[in-house]
Amino acid sequence: MTPIAIRRWAWTHKWSSLVCTVFMLLLCLTGLPLIFHHEIDHLLGNAIEAQDMPAGTPKADVDQVLAAGKAMYPNKVMMYMSREADDDRIWNLTLGDNPTDINYKSIAVDSRTGKVIAEAKTEGTLMTFLFRLHTDLFVGLPGLLFLGFMGLLLLVAIISGVVLYAPFMRKLEFGTVRRDRTPRTKWLDLHNLLGIVTLVWALVVGATGMINTWAELLLKYWQVTEMAEMVAPYKNLPVPTVLASTQKSVDAAQKLEPGMNVGFIAWPGTPFTSPHHYGVFMRGKEALTSRLYKPVLIDAQTAQVTDSRSLPWYLTGLLISQPLHFGDYGGVLMQILWALLDIATIVVLGSGLYLWLKRGVRAVADKEVADTGSQPSNAASPALARAVQAGEAP
Repeated sequence: MTPIAIRRWAWTHKWSSLVCTVFMLLLCLTGLPLIFHHEIDHLLGNAIEAQDMPAGTPKADVDQVLAAGKAMYPNKVMMYMSREADDDRIWNLTLGDNPTDINYKSIAVDSRTGKVIAEAKTEGTLMTFLFRLHTDLFVGLPGLLFLGFMGLLLLVAIISGVVLYAPFMRKLEFGTVRRDRTPRTKWLDLHNLLGIVTLVWALVVGATGMINTWAELLLKYWQVTEMAEMVAPYKNLPVPTVLASTQKSVDAAQKLEPGMNVGFIAWPGTPFTSPHHYGVFMRGKEALTSRLYKPVLIDAQTAQVTDSRSLPWYLTGLLISQPLHFGDYGGVLMQILWALLDIATIVVLGSGLYLWLKRGVRAVADKEVADTGSQPSNAASPALARAVQAGEAP
């Protein structure tokens, strides 16, 4: 690689890193506890848990579950009903003043007894605060897109750092940390070592984080394209005033996809369906496929299936990237691995900032030497003078 090419790559690495470093540090620091958000919520008493019952205990009728939840807020309308991929003991009900209400209520109902367990806290918990800070900086879509751009800069910084790593390490063995040199040199070696060790993880987490910031835009595109096509035959029909049984609608979707489980149900009028349909979103039963949904549209008056199709590639990519970003699909061991790599990345980012600040101090010192017209007595060249000034000469 020519000196000019190296300088260009170095400039790209420096400025892409500097612009995104503070925000990447914020994301790594807030992301660390989010890896263990279930465990932390449990310790803080914010987790909702169902009581243990014998295996094979039958599930309550879905309409019974809905009735229990609505009894708490009889003047609100149903929006969504969902359950976790790895725990079907709880139905989470979302109710609002209208199908698109952002000030909704969330109620957990036992799926076996059909009785309310608790009203979930949607605001005011530590994990909720960290999640909002991590995802959109509390400013919604602008915050999402801004952090997505920071993620793009991180990818540029990683790639340019890899390009620069090869010539840098040409005279050093892999993993070398020159402990007998100055603190700046030791941190430079540690920065490069941890950077290359965490390379693949940082690329994966950075890329998936960037993709996740596009979620709202991708969903809106799907709604105005494929979803609009699926509900087009109902466009000019009057909105139904009486809805069919939710249990019958679920049964119809389950009959269509017997090898899948119900992930969540969207009520007519919500963004995931139309005013004429229940949207029953099915998902697979395996670790990976449990994150992938297939929408089944059910006529809200007749409880008959009207359309069903797989999600497009861009939403499939989004759904795969979400669990991969937080490492929450491989059990405790994967969570620990993700946490260790997150900590290593914090060190990489922090050391990069330290190296830049120390380089600025050295540049000021060089300028002072030049302004006074003096040089250290043992400096045989400007390069050696800078090394002596920085304390890095042998």
